[in-house]
Amino acid sequence: MKTDIKNREDIEKLVNVFYGKVKKDATISYFFNDVAKVNWENHLPKMCDFFENILLSSGNYDGNPMSAHEELHKKSEVKDNHFQHWNALFDATVDELFKGTKAEEIKQRATNIAAAMMHKAHR
Repeated sequence: MKTDIKNREDIEKLVNVFYGKVKKDATISYFFNDVAKVNWENHLPKMCDFFENILLSSGNYDGNPMSAHEELHKKSEVKDNHFQHWNALFDATVDELFKGTKAEEIKQRATNIAAAMMHKAHR
């Protein structure tokens, strides 16, 4: 039975399963593996901090995701369909693992963040 997202452990599970899919995804893995050349060992804990902060107000994230995505966009254009695909994969992963108020909230927040990044990338 699925439960809601309650703590850091749940965030880590979500992030690890989700980015495990991203690494192999035919549509968006290119941006992570080839363009940004993401060091997954460093990136995943940062993503855990990021999502824990936006969902559970942990205060343990101090990065700047907008500037990181702007740099990526300069190297290889990130189009609306890429953001939409990321969101669909994220939502499907949340739904696969969790159910509840926080699960719905993290999907909505991810959608809002992606929309802001799309807007900024296409100015």
